[in-house]
Amino acid sequence: MMKKIFAILLLIALMASACAAAINVDQTVPTQQNDSQTETIEPMGETMLDTTYTKKEGVDMIYFAGGCFWGIEKLMQSIPGVVAATSGYANGQVDILPTYDQVVSGETGYRETVRVEYKPAEVSLDALVFAYYQVIDPTTENAQGNDIGTQYQTGIYYADDAAKETVERITAIVKERYENFVVEIKPLERFYDAEEYHQDYLVKNPMGYCHISRDEITTITNIIVDPGNYPRPTDEAIRAMLTEQQYNVTQGAGTEAAFRNEYWDNHARGIYVDIVTGEPLFSSSDKFDSGTGWPSFSKGIDENTFVYIIDNSFGMTRTEVLSRSGNTHLGHVFYNAALSETGTRFCMNSSSLRFVPYEEMEAEGYGYLLDYVD
Repeated sequence: MMKKIFAILLLIALMASACAAAINVDQTVPTQQNDSQTETIEPMGETMLDTTYTKKEGVDMIYFAGGCFWGIEKLMQSIPGVVAATSGYANGQVDILPTYDQVVSGETGYRETVRVEYKPAEVSLDALVFAYYQVIDPTTENAQGNDIGTQYQTGIYYADDAAKETVERITAIVKERYENFVVEIKPLERFYDAEEYHQDYLVKNPMGYCHISRDEITTITNIIVDPGNYPRPTDEAIRAMLTEQQYNVTQGAGTEAAFRNEYWDNHARGIYVDIVTGEPLFSSSDKFDSGTGWPSFSKGIDENTFVYIIDNSFGMTRTEVLSRSGNTHLGHVFYNAALSETGTRFCMNSSSLRFVPYEEMEAEGYGYLLDYVD
């Protein structure tokens, strides 16, 4: 009997000490201690607590809530440059030490969240945030697919000013594509690791439930072009750098005249990049004569650089193509194209592109793509 009473008192003491750490707004919060040192994380906002995070040299972190954490964890840990992905619970009620059974009740305020630790020298935060947005529906509140409840609310939680700037900048680009947008963008307040059986769940259970398809994970993690190298300029800078026609096409979804544009009949070796950001899009090796009078390509260099939007303008249903980093209107994509070796025809506007000759690619910073040009 005495052992049972002692165990209960010990549990209460542990809970009290944890809650006290979470509501201390004036001090840094110590993380888990290892054999060599105890690291600290500076609180952002009023509180910040992540007791199992240990700062590593050359490694940053970000927190993603995107529905069931199994899928987000698997996606992120598959991206080169990510060194760890940990499933857990973020930003719920300060007086609760969350367990899975509590969180799935939908009454704790905690989100199923994944802490992502990554090496910015190998992969940018831009790339991780864009990857996250590729696999979530940012228009549904408290739900992702068949998973419904407040614990499945989408959100990105940052722990420092640099991450805040990047997350807000990328989110502003993505938000332009939707009429309704409900993703939370907030500082991290608290994060607790989920139970061990949730960690690496899809590694341990390859056929387990995942709301992100395996094909999506394969495509997204095959990063050829890192968007962090090609940020979108300010609106003022875009206006200043483009001609009137280029601006109307790229920013107003216009269409230039067929057979009277710069690249429709260009046969030189090189790559075509987004005229706004410089993000590489197409190789001359994949350009073909479609007979339409616009530059046509059978595929892109990196599938992740394109965003597809249903376009119902002019009494037609088409698929508009935007650039990932710039939201630049590029043109439309069509399928079952007889002259394309892939069956796909990217029908692009020359006004949205800039051609970089093969001989100049190295000097312009595109040397890493030389092998993509025959």
